[in-house]
Amino acid sequence: MQYSQDVAAKRLKKVRQTLEFTQKEFGEKLGWHSSTADLERGRIKIPGILVSSLLDQFSINPLWLYGKSDRVYLDTHHYQVSPSVITVNSSGEENILMVDQKAAAGYPHNLQDRQWYHELPAFDMPIPEFRNATYRGFQVEGHSMLPDFEDGDWVLARSLESMKDIKPSSIYVIVLYDSLLLKKISRSQNETQLILNSINEDYQPIVILKSEVQEIWEVRSKLTFSINDSSKNSMLKKLERSMDELKQQLNLNAKNV
Repeated sequence: MQYSQDVAAKRLKKVRQTLEFTQKEFGEKLGWHSSTADLERGRIKIPGILVSSLLDQFSINPLWLYGKSDRVYLDTHHYQVSPSVITVNSSGEENILMVDQKAAAGYPHNLQDRQWYHELPAFDMPIPEFRNATYRGFQVEGHSMLPDFEDGDWVLARSLESMKDIKPSSIYVIVLYDSLLLKKISRSQNETQLILNSINEDYQPIVILKSEVQEIWEVRSKLTFSINDSSKNSMLKKLERSMDELKQQLNLNAKNV
């Protein structure tokens, strides 16, 4: 019995260090009355309520915690991330809500407030590709997804039902409890976490807990209302090179005639 308690104490510490919590932060996260210092030293037996909290919040396998299994995580959550509220037009068909940068600040806090959604502009998209699914428009903020997405661009995104549907090649709008992020998503070795990646290499990956995610939307198209000068210059240079190559080829053909 003492062996199991010693193993549990060491593994509790390992979980905390993997999640990068201080002992005080970890204790608060698990609903413990103080830091986890004495628990990690084996001075206090880990109570069942903490074992349950480890399973519920971080999918930690209780049998692994006590050295009875090699499987660290249990997939106890399906991580449903579909929207809580959808809106329809006068004909009863789903329409597309548009969430601009200003509205995005309040979006994570109003997911259950049906009245709040009526304040957002909405429109119908009479294109077959936008039927039979829930779509929402989000305005891009910041520069982390340059050069593909500029500040002020809009993305039209389809709702995801489950995290199991995440594809590493796609781009997503991730709705956390306090923010919206436009990122690529890759899976972590820790099954309770996701890694959010930017296109702009100046921005470092962000590691989040799956339990922090409220909704995920897969980007299907982009709307932009500005043309980047550097992009225009690049296209002009390519056109000039093509014209030069064509002239050279014509001159060469003329000499050979």
